[in-house]
Amino acid sequence: MELRNLITFTHVAELGSFTKAAELLGYSQSTISFQIKQLEDELDCLLFERINHTITLTERGHELVSYAHQVRALTDEFKESLTKDEDINGHIHIVTPDSVCEEMINSHYIDFHNRYPNISVKFTTADTSVMFDMLDHNEADIIITLDNHSYHKDYIIAKEEQLSMHFVASVNSKYANIKDLSVKDIIKEPFILTEYGQGYRRVFDKELAKLSLELTPVLEIGRTDIITSMVAQSNMISYLPDFVTGNLIASERLCYLDVCDMNLDIWKQLIYHKNKWLSKSLKTFIEYVKAYEFTND
Repeated sequence: MELRNLITFTHVAELGSFTKAAELLGYSQSTISFQIKQLEDELDCLLFERINHTITLTERGHELVSYAHQVRALTDEFKESLTKDEDINGHIHIVTPDSVCEEMINSHYIDFHNRYPNISVKFTTADTSVMFDMLDHNEADIIITLDNHSYHKDYIIAKEEQLSMHFVASVNSKYANIKDLSVKDIIKEPFILTEYGQGYRRVFDKELAKLSLELTPVLEIGRTDIITSMVAQSNMISYLPDFVTGNLIASERLCYLDVCDMNLDIWKQLIYHKNKWLSKSLKTFIEYVKAYEFTND
């Protein structure tokens, strides 16, 4: 059995497409088809059902995926064992919400690059459902979510922590020193929020609906640095994780509003797929993120 055919099979299975696998591997589509046909002939079974230009794994195909990942992982692990630790190199694709991406790049990327100059990192921002879809298709190496607690047997949670969130306003806000506020007290004020349907914003809207409340923000934008800057300079209010607002709270440009009837269950989770092979570069990145992006032990 040729290893390259097995590797091609794993990519086709992950991407659900001969065309996408060909683009990723730099082969022609006919080469991909030929390699899969060779593998099917050798194993004497059909690995993919081909119906109306779509492909799905057969029962035997699903069985082979697990074995193929193990063979691929062992092969890559052996190759990496031939390199020295100081020669760690590779490419990491991480998918996060906008706020996490901003915080990671601004706070830690230069330090990470200085420590591991041969590891390149690609950041993509997406909603939680898209993140998991990318994991399932091996389009992302690892994700960080800001959402309700997620658990599924197909995913490994490398690190997690529950987040504190607050309504925030300028220190000059008329609500700054009022105790025991209700969401109803501030719901008519101008709000600036992250995009509708995204991560903790989606959870926030659901919680408002439970209270029979609806909020129409004056501005929706993914950039939390812009949100915090605008709130600090205006009468607007936002609802954000404390890690986003902490510095501006400390410098007394923002304040937490004492709203007592909104407590969301939001978690920050570092997740990868159970079938993902962890290269030295990916292991290094995960350990770094666990140490510097999460505050709990």
